[in-house]
Amino acid sequence: MEYDPETDEYICSKGKKLRPLYDRRSKNRNGYVSTVTVYECESCQGCPYKDKCIHGNNCKTPLEERNKRLNVSKVMKQKRQETLERITTEYGTQLRMNRSIQAEGSFAVIKEDMNFRRYLYRGKENVLAQSVLLAIAYNINKLHFKIQGGRTGKFLTELKAS
Repeated sequence: MEYDPETDEYICSKGKKLRPLYDRRSKNRNGYVSTVTVYECESCQGCPYKDKCIHGNNCKTPLEERNKRLNVSKVMKQKRQETLERITTEYGTQLRMNRSIQAEGSFAVIKEDMNFRRYLYRGKENVLAQSVLLAIAYNINKLHFKIQGGRTGKFLTELKAS
């Protein structure tokens, strides 16, 4: 659906306008209050896409009498757009590439080579302590293999001189 920011309306594929009805506010268990704007179509009578466009068969109102409703969180839409812009920049692409190389390999080694599948203790403090011990063990193991291979003091790539 296309959005017209000047009139705050969505336009469906048949050219019908979905106008805002009301704003619904809800609070989650962490205390975050989200605002969702509910849009409804002016009339969906005789629309050939109605059965594909309107979801939910558990409604008591028959499909012929229903109109399309759309729930949109404007804050979420804005944050999603900002995130998309950040990760598609050259710097964001480089960070995503490096994360896939660095972090995912570490987790794979911890899970497969060190055979770590679950925490043995409960509670934040105990899980944190076990995670720190696991990270220390991973780093010592990595250092051991660097010493064995004679690769101490060397970098993966050459450092650029300024």
